[in-house]
Amino acid sequence: MAAETEVEIKGLKRPLVEDYSDDDEEEEYVHKDEYVNKSRQCPYLDTINRQILDFDFEKLCSISLSHTNVYACLVCGKYFQGRGKHSHAYTHSVQVGHHVFLNLHTLKFYCLPDNYEVIDSSLDDIKYVLNPTFEKSEVAQLDKTNKLSRAFDGTTYRPGVVGLNNIKENDYLNVVLQAMSFAPTIRDFFLREENYKDIKMPSGDISFIL
Repeated sequence: MAAETEVEIKGLKRPLVEDYSDDDEEEEYVHKDEYVNKSRQCPYLDTINRQILDFDFEKLCSISLSHTNVYACLVCGKYFQGRGKHSHAYTHSVQVGHHVFLNLHTLKFYCLPDNYEVIDSSLDDIKYVLNPTFEKSEVAQLDKTNKLSRAFDGTTYRPGVVGLNNIKENDYLNVVLQAMSFAPTIRDFFLREENYKDIKMPSGDISFIL
């Protein structure tokens, strides 16, 4: 009777939910020289398509719609959660053959499904586009130069006058942000992340770098 009861109780247990948590702290234990050599020799870097990369959209998985541990596929530009086995990013790399991914939070590059970090200075421009940083001297020169910048798609634009993507019918907010970006004091404040990075957010709120 006790055995039957135990079986019944086990049958009521909720099925195990896949954990797509970040694996950055669980690197494979290999010899240091072997790991560094492997991470610097990714054979798929030439498959990266910079022209379609757009990091201005909301950082959520295109399948699970989760904001947790999201990676960008640098071949097709889509966002996927996790990088461990059975995760959406891992599955995408196996099924479609796209291998180079960027963690949108840690700014680290990985090759999947082999799951090793890619360290290559040629990827620094992608990292900068995702999280641009400005020194005080650079901010001070914004209104003193007429130099044009060139986007990955080849179009030229004047820094500070680039359009905003319409995410979830928020075009009304884009108008306000565009107007505020022409106020030097407000613009300069938000260009320096150190001005607001220590502001405490209410529990449950999700913040993104402007």
